[in-house]
Parts: sequence; C-alpha cells; structure tokens
Amino acid sequence: MTPTQLRAYVAVVRLGSVKQAAAQLEVSEAAVSMHIGQLRKEFGDQLFSRTAAGLAFTPGGLRLASRAAELLGLQDRTVLEVSAAGRGRRLLRVAASSLFAELAAPGLIELFAKRAADLDVELSVPNPGSFETLLLTRAADIAIGPQPPVVDKAIACRPVMNFRLVIVVGPDHPLAGVQASPGQLRDQTWLLGPSAATDLGAVPAMLRRLAVPDDRQQIFQSHAAALGEAKRGKGVAPALSFTVAPDVRKGHLLLLAGPHATFEAVWHSLVLTNPGTPSAAAELSRFASTPRAIQAMMRGAGVSVGHFRPSVHVTLWS
Repeated sequence: MTPTQLRAYVAVVRLGSVKQAAAQLEVSEAAVSMHIGQLRKEFGDQLFSRTAAGLAFTPGGLRLASRAAELLGLQDRTVLEVSAAGRGRRLLRVAASSLFAELAAPGLIELFAKRAADLDVELSVPNPGSFETLLLTRAADIAIGPQPPVVDKAIACRPVMNFRLVIVVGPDHPLAGVQASPGQLRDQTWLLGPSAATDLGAVPAMLRRLAVPDDRQQIFQSHAAALGEAKRGKGVAPALSFTVAPDVRKGHLLLLAGPHATFEAVWHSLVLTNPGTPSAAAELSRFASTPRAIQAMMRGAGVSVGHFRPSVHVTLWS
C-alpha cells in the first residue's frame, strides 16, 4: 500500500468516478484503475462496484476510505512538521468559522502566539460543516466555531465563548428606533457576511428563525463590508454585540429592540482526543476559554505578521 495508491482511491471515493479522479490527479484512467486493482489485491476486497446510481462500497471499502484520508493527512502534516522543525519552528493549523475568524481570531492568535516564540499559526476558513472531517484527516489541528450537531467520539468539544448576535441599522433607516416584528424584519434587505452562506452558526440560525427569504439576503465578502452598507441605511445587518458597541455609542449604528432582534450563541473548540494531537492545539483549546483570551478576542487586536500566516481560501456561492 503506497501513498500514490491511497491518493487515487481517495480521489475516486470523493468524486465518484475513475475518470474524474484521473483528471484531478492529472494521470491516465488506466493508472488510477491500476492503483485500485493493486489495493483490491492487497486487501482481498472488491472495495467498491459500479451501479446505475454510482459507486457502491463494501464495508471494507468504506473503512479504507476513512483510513486513507487520515493517513494522507498525517503524511502531509509530517512533511510540514519536518520542514518547520528544520527551521526551528512549529506549525499550528487552525480552522475557524468566518464569523470567528474575522472578528475574534486575530486577538486570540496574537496573544497565544506570543506565548511561544517558535510557533507559527496558519488560519483557514472552511465551512463549519467540514470541521470534523478536517480534524479526523489531520488537515487541521484545531477547529473553532459553532458546535456540530453530532460530535464524533474521537473529538473533544469544549465551549470557548458565549456571544450575542444583534441586528443593527443605520440612523436613517425606517426601522431605527422601532421594535420591529418578525414580519417587518423578513421584509428588509439583509446585509450579510460570508457566514450566512453556511448551514451551521448563529447567523444562519437567526435567518432560519425569522424565515428570511433568499431574495432578501445580500452576502458580502466580509462582515465589515456588510456593516458598512448598514451604516449607509441600505438594510439591516446581524452583528456581534461587542464589535458594534463603539459604532452604537457614536450613533453610526442603532440596535433594533425586541426579542426577535437578538440571538445568543456559543463558539466551541474541537480537537482530536488521541495522543497524536499536537500539544499546541490542546493548549489553545484550553487557553481560548480563559478570561484573558476572551478579552483579547473582544478587543480585536491585530496579529503580528511573524506569527500569523493565513491561508487564502476562495468560496463561491450563488
């Protein structure tokens, strides 16, 4: 069993087609089929078969798919760790929801990275629904954001920070100073950050609770951009209460009143429970819920370039 064989198999599992797997790996279909054949021979298992509805996997094939992704993730991590160790550095890969990454992660990462001079932190912003997969395949060391509906037994989940989501408008908006009803809120133009494009999290939960139609939602590249439009009276915007407090004090934004205009939620940290979990990930999971860390997240301090190396991820939605 070789990494090349496992990569071919994982590609077939993910894409559901030998042809598409070959195109993604930039090899011939014959090469992918050969690697699959070698795995079948080694394990004495058909692994999967083709049906009219797609690929049907045997129990062994499903187990191999899970293990292969985990092994490849571990291999990639080992390459990174060895490379970083050669430079006298450690690398901590943090996956975070877009709301946490934009508005709370900078202060936390700066404060945590200062505790270890040899630590580099890489922040990525995937869909929160993929947190468990990223951890189990070793593509991330720790994930921070909304808690998954069901948490795998191999993952430890702990609360990090309680926060309040509020609805704000510009001072000239028609709803300014009004206790809006759910119907009035549904009829507004909603100015949203990228967190609204996912299924998990406080913002999509608020939108579902109010039954806001898709055609009333405008999604911007950042939550800050959405708030900028709200200040100009272009619509209503959900926001973290502690991030908009300065603008509310200055009168640039107004909080909408009423039970339908607030939403309480909690960010959680997730790490693997097995001994292979990097010590820095476990330490960050513990540290993130301390009063000092929470103050840093609410303060929103900038991050030193020497410690913070964000990954660039582009997400498209319609």
